[in-house]
Amino acid sequence: MTRFTKAVSLSAALFAAAFAVTSSAQEIIRTGEGRNFFNNIYIPPGAETLYLSGAGADPLPDGSYGDMEQQTVDTFNKFKATLEEKGWSMGDIVQVRVFGVAGEDGEFDFAGFNRGYQQFFGTEENPLKPVRSVVEIADLVVDGWLVEIEIRAVRMPK
Repeated sequence: MTRFTKAVSLSAALFAAAFAVTSSAQEIIRTGEGRNFFNNIYIPPGAETLYLSGAGADPLPDGSYGDMEQQTVDTFNKFKATLEEKGWSMGDIVQVRVFGVAGEDGEFDFAGFNRGYQQFFGTEENPLKPVRSVVEIADLVVDGWLVEIEIRAVRMPK
């Protein structure tokens, strides 16, 4: 092999390695998996983002909004419909921020929230999970809401 051929081969190998690193760097990376969420999600440059917020449950026929689980399911179903209408999916959600009202006992119904939440994340249909924050609050603007949720969805351009 000549010196020129070795140089060309080395250049080609370095280019291929650089391309492989660049390609793999263009993925959304989730680490620190817990039962219901990831602790870290890396979003590479160029990702598309979609923010949905201020969402809570719709009233039931009797005018109430249901319990924590019902409201959580209703809210995530609304997010799912909006995402799918725009060509996104629940798997694109990378962040969930929850504002939950403490009940009459002074406690946030975390178990009820998780039962609803687990119907959408870490499932066979959607094995992905977002990072998540839950903040207990005294009240929400809509009387009867027990939970208000914001999401951030991210995907790489197609």
